[in-house]
Amino acid sequence: MEFIPIIVLVVSFLVLLAIGTPVAWSIAISSLLTMLVSIPALPAYTTVAQRIGAGLDSFALLAIPFFILSGQLMNKGGIAQRLIEFAKTLVGALPGGLALINIIAAMLMGAIAGSAMASASAMGSILGPEMEKEGYSKEFGAAVNITSATTGLVIPPSNVLIVYSLASGGASIAALFLAGYIPGILTGLFLMLVAMFWAKKKKYKTGKRSSLKRVVRTFVDAFPSLMLLVVVIGGIVTGIFTATEASAIAVLYTLILGFIYREVKIKDLPQILLDSSATTAIVMLLIGASMSMSWVMSYENIPQSISDALLGISDNKVVILLIINLILLFVGIFMDMTPAVLIFTPIFLPVVTKLGMDPVHFGIIMVLNLCIGLCTPPVGSVLFVGVGVAQTSIEKVIKPLIPLFLAMIVALFLVTYVPQLTMWLPELFDL
Repeated sequence: MEFIPIIVLVVSFLVLLAIGTPVAWSIAISSLLTMLVSIPALPAYTTVAQRIGAGLDSFALLAIPFFILSGQLMNKGGIAQRLIEFAKTLVGALPGGLALINIIAAMLMGAIAGSAMASASAMGSILGPEMEKEGYSKEFGAAVNITSATTGLVIPPSNVLIVYSLASGGASIAALFLAGYIPGILTGLFLMLVAMFWAKKKKYKTGKRSSLKRVVRTFVDAFPSLMLLVVVIGGIVTGIFTATEASAIAVLYTLILGFIYREVKIKDLPQILLDSSATTAIVMLLIGASMSMSWVMSYENIPQSISDALLGISDNKVVILLIINLILLFVGIFMDMTPAVLIFTPIFLPVVTKLGMDPVHFGIIMVLNLCIGLCTPPVGSVLFVGVGVAQTSIEKVIKPLIPLFLAMIVALFLVTYVPQLTMWLPELFDL
């Protein structure tokens, strides 16, 4: 095994990150430096540039800008407020009612908008002041908001599951979408249990029980938004349209809904399109650079070497999955989710498939795992959004975050070692 390319790749990537180079450029430059070890300069430059372009040449990736746009339209369209009002009627009277409302509304908002950052921003700005008014600590409210926002990345439609499908070499997007429901809901339930326990311990106020009339009224108000899930996922599962076509339908549906709710106006559209374009550009640059690094690693035979090393440690499935989970938890601390999925899927997927694991199951494990990284410093994007919206500091939020982290890790290991939680729905629909 040739160690020099691995050393160049890892050391150059870490050094570039340490000096503040943007992640996408760190990935691309370290890939180029690794190629320069093996081949002359001109072929190395052209190969990396070509792989970045080829990495974006995929019909499935068209779904990402459309889902980003539909998420922006949802965020501006008054959806969050309606989902919060509906969640209030369901759990508002339980211990830690406002925290539970945050978790349920974040699960619904994340699933509809497909963005953890959009969910954290919307829920934090609406529910944060309300929780503070009711006596909840600002830090606890921020911790609940940060962790619950990530559940929408597992519950479909999810851009990161589309990215995993691409990285895995064609795992069914429909199967991945269905597989995400139970793990995402399970994670939300664990977060709710921790929030209830914390609220009881701190003796936070509980709300009043809602009447049936109010439950029905808020459900009817939120129903058009919730129907987006039925339209998108139902259409994909039944084969009426592909995930890419579903993303375009989601844009049309959310645009019409925004006009019906009178929250989105014609004059708002240029800014919405501009914001969506900026987000799409960042995501696509990350994808292109990450695909070039995946190709370079494959060229240098790095995935095979790591696979052999892992299987050399043990052939016990429990032990190997534990090692992979620990590595991914560590990776999530330092790397954003999209590049992590694109870079580490080709490394670990061959290992787990040799152990008999379904690629769909592993995809959900990987995404759940990296969701935890979004809540941790130094690059946890959702952590920074949640702390910024709550106007507090990371140091103060860490204490209430720890039990919520543990809840997410328990959910992760349950999903890892009980495959039926992930595979039941895809198998039910013969996917």
